[in-house]
Amino acid sequence: MPRTTTKKPSSWKKLFTGLLLFNIAIFLTLAILLFWPVKEVPLPQGKETTQNQSSAFIVRTTKKNLNEMIEAYLANVLKGNKYDYQVKLDKDVHLVGELPVFSSTVPLSVHLEPLVQDNGDIILKLKTISLGLLELPNKRIMEYIDDNLSKPDWVTVNPRGEEIYVALSKMDMKNNLHVQAEHIDLEANNIAFKINVPYDKLGLEKEN
Repeated sequence: MPRTTTKKPSSWKKLFTGLLLFNIAIFLTLAILLFWPVKEVPLPQGKETTQNQSSAFIVRTTKKNLNEMIEAYLANVLKGNKYDYQVKLDKDVHLVGELPVFSSTVPLSVHLEPLVQDNGDIILKLKTISLGLLELPNKRIMEYIDDNLSKPDWVTVNPRGEEIYVALSKMDMKNNLHVQAEHIDLEANNIAFKINVPYDKLGLEKEN
């Protein structure tokens, strides 16, 4: 009887099968990233300053001065962190950095509009956002930002609202000072903050 032989699959078939499985894995991963529900992030409740125990001073500044302060602050906050980013004030608030995607990193660019709240906190409302050439929903990229970029505990990323909440009222400052945003117009370079200084730090006591 003629002897039957088992043919081994050729190398190109193995390569094709492997490539097909890899593409399927990539497709499933992207599908999960796109359609997995975005987590809900509670926004912080700003602290009320006690007006009868402090005096308020209005301080006006410029984008240049704030950019220098933000750069110095982030250099301290991000020390030793894996993923760095920069925040620059121009016509709007521009956040630039990188986010991890699979085994590499992809450039991140976010433009935000600052909106001053009644309590002096700031909401940075999303204008445009991009993560390299990836076509991902804005909310998903915002969630990546929240998960991978270090930030102070008084800054909250809200992916569902497509915004970043800056709770200045919760920012810890020396001498128990309290900062509130008064006015922000970046195009006109008109920026003002209210500084609440407790009377006891001035050596004064408020009369009853």
